[in-house]
Amino acid sequence: MSQSVETHLKKIETWKRIMFMLLFMLIDSLVKMLLWLVVFTQTGSVLLTGAVNANILEFGYGLATYHYRITLFLTFNSEQLPFPFTEWQLNAEPSIIEHPED
Repeated sequence: MSQSVETHLKKIETWKRIMFMLLFMLIDSLVKMLLWLVVFTQTGSVLLTGAVNANILEFGYGLATYHYRITLFLTFNSEQLPFPFTEWQLNAEPSIIEHPED
């Protein structure tokens, strides 16, 4: 094994990120199930009342934004840990990291 690969494998920061990624993969699975529940509940609301439920609409937006932030973290497009390690945010524009050209 080359020296640089060995050095990369020993970086604690990388292993910490991998552990956080595994945690957020699990959390994201739960978030996806909740999103489907929102879809079915909102559809039921529209069928029964003829209108969307504003509370479910806001909750669904928050979950969708959270799912987006988790996805950015998992794909290395963001270094910011999602909730619960940061505040719950409803804006869909996270700070995306700039990757230097290798």
